[in-house]
Amino acid sequence: MLIRHLRFFAVLAEEQHFGRAAERCSVTQPTLSQAIRNIEEELGLALIIRSHRFMSLTPEGEKVLRWGRQILADYDSLHDDLSGKRKGGLTGTLRLGVIPAAMPSVSFLTEQFEERNPLAQVEIRSMSSRAIEKSLENFEIDGGITYLDNEPLENVSRYPLYLERYVFACRSDHILAKAGRVTWAEAVAQPLCLLSEDMQNRRILNGIAASAGVEMRPKVISNSFLGVASHLRHGQWCAIVPHSFGFVFGDAGDLALLDMVEPEHQQMIGLVLADRVPQSPMALALQECASKADIERRIETVFDRRSTAPAMQARA
Repeated sequence: MLIRHLRFFAVLAEEQHFGRAAERCSVTQPTLSQAIRNIEEELGLALIIRSHRFMSLTPEGEKVLRWGRQILADYDSLHDDLSGKRKGGLTGTLRLGVIPAAMPSVSFLTEQFEERNPLAQVEIRSMSSRAIEKSLENFEIDGGITYLDNEPLENVSRYPLYLERYVFACRSDHILAKAGRVTWAEAVAQPLCLLSEDMQNRRILNGIAASAGVEMRPKVISNSFLGVASHLRHGQWCAIVPHSFGFVFGDAGDLALLDMVEPEHQQMIGLVLADRVPQSPMALALQECASKADIERRIETVFDRRSTAPAMQARA
């Protein structure tokens, strides 16, 4: 069985369309179809339910897909390992799944990776924590950045990166902008724009508010932090966001970021890798970068710099 035939099969399972799969694999459709038949003949099994088009995988096809993805991941890891030894760094593409709340911090990790592996590319995907878990199981990503101690993932190795805390974000002319700190009770009384409840960050905020005896009732919800940021910059909407967003907002003088208190709360954000031996070269490289990125200190430095800007009230 040829590796490229397995790769054709994995792409076909993703696309569920012979024409699109052939285009992705840069081969003709008859070539791709024959490759799949070769696998079926070698295994003595039907892998695909066919009509005039792709219908679905057979149960045996699903099993071959799971094993095939592992074989392809191991083959790619072998190639990366050998290439790294020859050239002093990994080649290929690092595939990283990141929850939206951690997007402001991901560049601190990829910066470390790029310095050590200048010939490699980085592909970052915004994903939910459960999608990260599934993609690790299916060898679709090399690692993920997500919450470690809230709704923890299974069958992963965990490497802490930084503690996320929460800040009240509003325009600098808002009534609370000079308050220094904002309680959760004060925050929920404001016209909030928050993430939707299918996002783990929002579920965490709901839990913190409940512990303070109050309930989140946002005026606007979005499944993207970009939508939240847009409302912050226009009108009198406010938000509760991770403190790492101070890095994204930069020195914008028209925004204030204020610590949330009563209660104060922190969540650990970290790197997760598939719990398997041996680890792929990409996973090992991520593990090394996580140990040296010093993300927590760098985020705090950015946040503290914002807090001393003219439009910001220094934190008490």
